[in-house]
Order: sequence, then C-alpha cells, then structure tokens
Amino acid sequence: MELARYTLFAEIPVPLRFVVAADVHSAPTDALWEHIAAEKPDFLVLPGDTVHSLRTVEDGLAFLQKAAARYPVFCSLGNHESVQPPALREAMRHTGIILLDNEAMDYRGLCIGGLSSGFYVGAPRHGKTPPPDTAFLQAFAARTGEKLLLCHHPEYYPTYIRPLPIRLTVAGHAHGGQWRWRGQGLFAPGQGLFPKLTDGLYEDRLLISRGLSNPCGIPRLGNPPQLVTVTLAPNAEYTKSL
Repeated sequence: MELARYTLFAEIPVPLRFVVAADVHSAPTDALWEHIAAEKPDFLVLPGDTVHSLRTVEDGLAFLQKAAARYPVFCSLGNHESVQPPALREAMRHTGIILLDNEAMDYRGLCIGGLSSGFYVGAPRHGKTPPPDTAFLQAFAARTGEKLLLCHHPEYYPTYIRPLPIRLTVAGHAHGGQWRWRGQGLFAPGQGLFPKLTDGLYEDRLLISRGLSNPCGIPRLGNPPQLVTVTLAPNAEYTKSL
C-alpha cells in the first residue's frame, strides 16, 4: 500500500487533517488501522464504495463500525451502494458513521457535503454514469463556510462541480486506471480508455484516491492501493481577518 500526503490552504480557523479511505469494497482492513493511526487524523472521509455488495455487506459494515469507534467518519455513497435497497443506507448509519446522502453538515469550520452516485436501485453498476443530484450541489455551494465535498465519481467534476465555489472535492472510483504507465491509467469506469482523472490533485480542487482494494479480477499493475492524508492549513489572509 502506498501513502500519499497533501497540504492545502483553506479558509478555516485551525489546521485540520483527514485520511481518505476510498473504494474499500468490503475488503479486509485489519492492517489498515495502524497506518491510519500513524497519520493522527482529526477525521476520516470515505468517498464511496466502502460496501461492495449485499453478499459482502457484513464485512463492509464491520469496517464502518470499527472506523466510527476510532474517529469521526464522513461517508458518501458510491455506485456499489447506490444500487442497493435503502435498507443498506440505514444499516450504514447504524454503524455510527455520518452518512451524507446528498446531505451536508458543518464540522469544525468546514462545511462537509456528500454527493451520492447517480446510479440507482436496480441499475447496473457499470456503464455510463448517470447525472448527480444537481439541486443538492447548488444548495451545497450556496452554504456559508469553506466546503469539502465527498463525491465518488471524478467524472462529475468538469461539468457539475468545477463551476461551483467548492474548495475541495475528494473522489475515488477510477481505481487509478487499474494499469498505470508513466502516470497514465489505462481504463476507468465512467471515463473509458486512457482516462484523464484517475489519481492525485487536479487544479488544487479535485483530489482522487486510487483506492484501497481490487474488487475486479484484473490485477493492478504499477498501481498499488493507496491511503491519502490531507492537511488543511489556515489561509494566512483569512486568519488575519478573524
């Protein structure tokens, strides 16, 4: 597993650090907790596909329960969760995490929102990505405070998110492009061959994790699983005005 660290400036009163655990897909996570603890995060963010399927739901829920026992946890819905019956969302909430299903809340100077995957109950998990809830996005962008958005699909960013005043969007889903060569991924769901948005920081506003598991039968090549740590540092000009 690879660890990536980023420091970004934001209009917040005090520094905040969070760990991004993307695309867990109900995989075994016992070895993960030591790495997370070493980062000393203030909270965790899970931008979707924490639970893979109803067949493995108990493993995914167990991870959420362990996470919530250790840290404040903010979670959004990926395509693997959005296609499941509503009972899954209730089960996720009962683990103690904060599920943001096209919802937002204020937390320690941040406004944290979760944009749910546009996939819906009964839909296939793959294929063209359906559009998101744009009414929620507009309402979220209109809220006061510095905004952190959890959004499973990076392909939503160019059309739906970039025009809005959202400081940082955290995504997953692309799995780093599955096979990587010289920084280029081969394929990502919703983007196709040679996708543009698969890993790292884009425009200082979109952060994509390569994810923590490999749920498909195709091996990852040049693309180890990834845990991401983000430190949000107060913007100097903003703190002077407080």
